[in-house]
Amino acid sequence: MKFSTLYIKTLRDDPQEAETVSHKLMIRAGLVKKISTGIYAYLPLGLKVLQHIMKAVREELNMIGCSELLLPALIPSDPWKKTGRWDLYGKEMFRLSDRTDRLFCLGPTHEEVVTEVVKNDIRSYRDLPLYVYQIQAKYRDELRPRFGIVRAKEFIMKDLYSFHADNDCLEKGYKKVFHAYEKIFERCSIKSIPVEADNGAIGGAYSHEFVAQTPIGETAYVICSSCGYAANLEAARSKVAICSSHEESKKEMSEMATPGKKTIEEVSTFLNQDPSKFLKTLCYRNQKGKKILAIVRGDDEVNEAKLKKIAGADIEWSHEDQELMGFVGPAGMSGVLIVADERTKKIINAICGANKVDAHFMNVNYERDWKAQLSGDIREVKDKDLCPECGKELSLSLGMELGHTFVLNDRYTKPLEVKFASVDGRMKTVLMGCYGIGISRMIAALIEQHHDEKGLTWPVQMAPYKVIVIPVNAESEEQTILAEKLSNELNSNGISNIWDDRNLSPGVKFKDAELIGFPYAVILGKCLEEGLAEIKVRKTGETFKIPLNDVIEKLKQWME
Repeated sequence: MKFSTLYIKTLRDDPQEAETVSHKLMIRAGLVKKISTGIYAYLPLGLKVLQHIMKAVREELNMIGCSELLLPALIPSDPWKKTGRWDLYGKEMFRLSDRTDRLFCLGPTHEEVVTEVVKNDIRSYRDLPLYVYQIQAKYRDELRPRFGIVRAKEFIMKDLYSFHADNDCLEKGYKKVFHAYEKIFERCSIKSIPVEADNGAIGGAYSHEFVAQTPIGETAYVICSSCGYAANLEAARSKVAICSSHEESKKEMSEMATPGKKTIEEVSTFLNQDPSKFLKTLCYRNQKGKKILAIVRGDDEVNEAKLKKIAGADIEWSHEDQELMGFVGPAGMSGVLIVADERTKKIINAICGANKVDAHFMNVNYERDWKAQLSGDIREVKDKDLCPECGKELSLSLGMELGHTFVLNDRYTKPLEVKFASVDGRMKTVLMGCYGIGISRMIAALIEQHHDEKGLTWPVQMAPYKVIVIPVNAESEEQTILAEKLSNELNSNGISNIWDDRNLSPGVKFKDAELIGFPYAVILGKCLEEGLAEIKVRKTGETFKIPLNDVIEKLKQWME
């Protein structure tokens, strides 16, 4: 296939809007083109990589007995309302109506739809387990699209749904898919790590994220090098000592003027007190407008995913009372829902905002001066916290979420009334799991893990084309004939390739070959006088002179 006939457009310089290596190289190498913020077109080279990823995904899932289908992207609101997610999902959902004012959404995920599809076909325990999946575009109205295709408004996802008769069957199915995911990422040459995760808007019992080890990404996670415990920050636990300071007697609460001192750092310095003595208070509201105060220790941060689980509602940051920001506290508060981290209840003679400007309360004690309606672990785990499993130190890292697996139990099958006749003839609710992979995101992860200063360094099985044949002198009839002949022979041997027929300087051709990342370049130049061709290995930069008649066999040998 000739380079000149293909739609391949490379750029010499980095695009200004691109922040990350993967974003820069995807645009420069002609894999994608930006249409709007968070919306990209996949050009022929990018589409080739997508197809390689999809092939690996399909083969591994089909191998464990999954069936591929295709669900609609335009979804009516009815099933979402039955599960309660129409209101719960939030502003990320694209909502629209047709000409009869019937409500729809562009599918951000498909739990409701797939459950409606299979519900009337699952009648007996003999119909279970059932595994169905699709590869399709998803739509989420991201507030801040970032990193090119990594966080986009439209993205390509593989979502798999499993249906089971009981917990034992669900657990076995979950493990089967989990191991298939490990094989998929290994086949695609992406280093990833499974971590415990929060279920978020999907709901259900428990879940795992598969996180690519890259310098970019928005998934913060902790890992224990000793026992292997790993979890993202939304779900991470740690072994934290709760100091109750029993030796300290409770003092009478008093008010202290703190003019202009709002932050924990400012007030702790002003009062010469350790931040751990403070009740950090953050204000939220739920969808019904109920005010919620989240209380953590002054040296901790609120984990909003944990807070949402305990508060039992979709909550958002409250922007009211800006004047009081930094001076709010739980002491004397009424008519609000107070959710406290367990550690705050043990602080003796704590300090908190006095609910008026430029003032704080001193010597605040739990039960006497304030109470929480709800309490638990709502703090965010920090670097060097102790592992909840073995007690060793945890390390904090950043990565890119590639996949997510969920045990949903009856989160969707119960409200949508999916029942089956069990072995004993009783009607029971089907249990469910769901499993996603960000197909388009995997391209970014591949690039982040496989590049150098010259461009892309694709693993052979993921490269859009495995070989580029470069005749050094485009005006040489001999080189042109040999290049076309070699390209055809490579095709006959199942080796995808391009021959660069462009009438450009060798330097430009070599730079494009390195930028695009062809694993092997076959160079036809002066060595032809000796019956040799040069083969350059992109990953290592090594060059080998090979007899022309042995080129294909040598390439096949290396690729194996």
